[in-house]
Amino acid sequence: MAIETFTWPTQFGDTPDISWRTRKSRFGNGYKQIAGDGPNNKEQSFPITYTGTRATAVKIMAFLDRHGGAKAFLWTNPLGELGLYTCEKAAPTPIGGGQFKVTATFEQAFHP
Repeated sequence: MAIETFTWPTQFGDTPDISWRTRKSRFGNGYKQIAGDGPNNKEQSFPITYTGTRATAVKIMAFLDRHGGAKAFLWTNPLGELGLYTCEKAAPTPIGGGQFKVTATFEQAFHP
C-alpha cells in the first residue's frame, strides 16, 4: 500500500517542538561526554490547525482515522521539508456558520 500524503492547507503559529535525544555520562571535575542517541536522534513535532468547511474537516479526520495514530504519512513541514509524520491526537471543533477548526500535532516518524 502506498504512503498517503497530507495535502490540506494548514495554519501555523504555535511553536514547534524540536529536540535532540542524547546520552550523557558525567565524570569528576565537571567533565561530561555527550553523544547522539541513535542515527535519527532529532525529534520534531508541529502543531497544526485547519479552519474551513465541515466537509473538508470530515475528510481530514477520515485521513487521520485511516492512519490511527500509528501509520506514518507524508507531510511538508513549515520549513519546507517533506517527511514522514504520525498524528496521535486531533480535535474537530465547530466554530459556527458551518465552519470547523481541526487542531492536531504531527510528530516526525522514521518508517511508514
